[in-house]
Amino acid sequence: MKKFMKIAALVLVAAVFIGTFVFLYQKSQPEKVSYQILKAETKDLKQTTVATGKIEPRDEVEIKPQISGIIAEVYKEAGQTVKQGEVIAKVKVIPELGTLNSAESRVRLAEMNGKQAEIDLERMEKLYNDKLVSNEEYEKTLLAAKQAREELQAAKDNLEIVKEGITKNSASFSSTLIRSTIDGLILDVPIKVGNSVIMSNTFNDGTTIATVADMSDLIFRGNVDETEVGRIREGIPVKITLGALQNMQFDAVLEYISPKSIENNGANQFEIKAAITVPDSVTIRSGYSANAEMELQHADGALTIPESAVEFSGDSTFVYVLADSTSSVQRFERRRIVTGISNGIDTEVRQGLKAGEAVRGLKIEN
Repeated sequence: MKKFMKIAALVLVAAVFIGTFVFLYQKSQPEKVSYQILKAETKDLKQTTVATGKIEPRDEVEIKPQISGIIAEVYKEAGQTVKQGEVIAKVKVIPELGTLNSAESRVRLAEMNGKQAEIDLERMEKLYNDKLVSNEEYEKTLLAAKQAREELQAAKDNLEIVKEGITKNSASFSSTLIRSTIDGLILDVPIKVGNSVIMSNTFNDGTTIATVADMSDLIFRGNVDETEVGRIREGIPVKITLGALQNMQFDAVLEYISPKSIENNGANQFEIKAAITVPDSVTIRSGYSANAEMELQHADGALTIPESAVEFSGDSTFVYVLADSTSSVQRFERRRIVTGISNGIDTEVRQGLKAGEAVRGLKIEN
């Protein structure tokens, strides 16, 4: 029994020794590394940039009152279309007490002056008919009576304006009726019945009654980085994609590049605008977020390789060209190349490679 135990112990020790030797031997062997093999291909290549922004109507107008007061009626709501001159809301004037008192006093004074002018005219007519006064004196009295009548009417009209904001004789030009100044779609009506509103003047912008826009003429408004703005120009085609309509793309034309930069998160950017062509069957809402893709430069029939195969070292670029490939070993040669434009996926090779040559790509994990 003891002899058997000794043999078992020796076998166990030998197994441990052999296993350790095999493990150390395998660890000492170089690890086999494999890489993707990529081909240099000829294709058309273009470099683009993407500007982020939003869609908005070219003409968007804020409708403001021409008189201060209280909103009495609201006839339209957001989403409805309006024609130029169509009434959106009505303002009820709340007269200022001092102004109202002055207007009423003016009416009373005009009535007294008018009454006296009529009495004077009646007396003068009797004297004129009896040929006791000259024609000149009669005409002066008649003129004074007419002036008194006009002053009385003006005083009454002024009182109506103070009270109601309009006179009966000029109802069609009422400043209490807030009208649209353009044809378009109402985007917003931020007021309600009972809200106080003020007219625009030197000291404030006034209360916005409604925002109206022509939704048949839309533009993309966004920003381009200063490193790329020098490579775009007005008139180039633009491809617009919307966050709300991800499966659709719209054609546009770049029509404006700002001559002055703005700072955005520490970077200098330039505002751009592009006119969009929208099919009649598609509805686009103001404020949709959008991306505008613009071509910076292109190369037709360029020799290209995936950008992942390019090694950058200082001002030089290199690739590893496949020199030999067997079932067990891949051998590559480092070669300097001259690159051109890149679209972020493929890079143009201007010198150093030929079409069909194989280069090293990413490492293949075993």
